[in-house]
Amino acid sequence: MRRRKLMAVLAGSALLAFTGSVAAHHSFAMFDQEGARELVGTVQEFKFTSPHTFILLKVNDDDGNATVWNLEGVSPSSLVRDGWSSKTLKPGDELRLTISPLRSGAPGGAWTTNKIKFKDGRAIIAP
Repeated sequence: MRRRKLMAVLAGSALLAFTGSVAAHHSFAMFDQEGARELVGTVQEFKFTSPHTFILLKVNDDDGNATVWNLEGVSPSSLVRDGWSSKTLKPGDELRLTISPLRSGAPGGAWTTNKIKFKDGRAIIAP
């Protein structure tokens, strides 16, 4: 009986240690969460992939020069719970969103469902 308790404690400890390391890899340190930036652009691709989704957004500057921004979102399973699917965004969709840009200054950042809509103001998913 004592051996079973010891094995249960060891197995539980290993599970807790593994769970902590899995959660630890999701750092947002590379994103400037205090320096939000609004982008308006056209979807080139919506990657509904695990562990994170991505929007490749073509953004034109004031001179008309285009830059493709690589924007990281939450997991597909999180989006599904909010009513999204792999077909929610299509190439050519025009979006307006507020992102947390990359600290490096590269054209990328993090986006969330509560800060994204179509360019004309319509919600992505009807409430």
